Amino acid sequence: MTHARTTAPVPALERTHTGTPAFRRPAPAPVTPETLRALRGVRRRALPRLLVVTAALTALLLALSCLALSTGDFTVPLGQVSRALAGRGDAASEFVVQHVRLPRVATALAAGAAFGMSGAVFQSLVRNPLASPDVIGITSGASTGAVLAIVVLHLGGPPVPLAAVVGAVLTAVLMYALAWRRGVSGYRLVLVGIGVSAVLGSVVSYLTTRAEVHTAQEAMLWLTGSLGGADWDKARPLLLCLIPLLPLTVALAARVLPALSLGDDAAAGLGLRVEAGRLWLVLAAVCLAAVATAATGPVAFVAFLAGPLAQRLTGRGGPVLGTAALCGAGLLLGCDLLAQHLPGVGGYPVGVVTGAVGAPCLLWLLARAGRAGQGG
Repeated sequence: MTHARTTAPVPALERTHTGTPAFRRPAPAPVTPETLRALRGVRRRALPRLLVVTAALTALLLALSCLALSTGDFTVPLGQVSRALAGRGDAASEFVVQHVRLPRVATALAAGAAFGMSGAVFQSLVRNPLASPDVIGITSGASTGAVLAIVVLHLGGPPVPLAAVVGAVLTAVLMYALAWRRGVSGYRLVLVGIGVSAVLGSVVSYLTTRAEVHTAQEAMLWLTGSLGGADWDKARPLLLCLIPLLPLTVALAARVLPALSLGDDAAAGLGLRVEAGRLWLVLAAVCLAAVATAATGPVAFVAFLAGPLAQRLTGRGGPVLGTAALCGAGLLLGCDLLAQHLPGVGGYPVGVVTGAVGAPCLLWLLARAGRAGQGG
């Protein structure tokens, strides 16, 4: 009686630098044209659902915008909103719609889209749903820059948002350098970002406690995240920055993220310069979060929620940047509407509402990531 021999390949033995024999790690399987065609087929079948979700979110944003332009202390009937926008309404309606409410709506839509796309890029790049700019410290860097400008340099107006952008970019560079170890892994970047965020939070707390009462109040108002002071002077630079940033980020992500989703070795085999592509995409996402934070302050949890919400709506596991941008815009505008009309003191900063909505979602995602083993 003979026994059948196994034909499974046996990993080769090699010796380490200490002379101890060890199994050599097998090379990753090559990405074949058949695999790429299968991936394209799956995406093509999911396209109708993506189009329906995009149309529904666009209609929702339009409805929220009309509601935000119409409601307030001075009510403009919905039928008169389009006339006021076109300059064919009465003087009071035109002033309220064009110069008071439209800048706030435009800032909410633009900043929300930037937060949403930035969060989706980070979460896809790091492959971790917890890796959003407000969790890993990018917005903390922007806050530190702004508070330094207000409290230490006694600046106001346009220099404060500029300091926020500089703070966010410098924080991202510091995080990338600290997380670098022959490349950047997602888990290490998240841990480094949480640590950097804690340190920067301590710096902000120290500066605000040492400042005079009026200066500290000004800094705390900015840190809460608010659309109350939105006007065209704040909205215009944000819109001008996003005109090149949004399409540039989409183009970079379309080139880098599909290849990186196959693993660094396979991406390099496809001809992608892995670290350079990752670095440029991180820089684009940081710029998106920085300009949005400069316009509104560090509004919590919009970047964190937009990506997972977009994936749930589209049923896709991969990046859906356009849908995430629409979700971010809807979240920020919807929460701002809620903040304006909640009973109580007559208007809350939008950051209070997004924080109240986002905190339970963060706990749910932490529990879900722990069960799925995505937390490291």
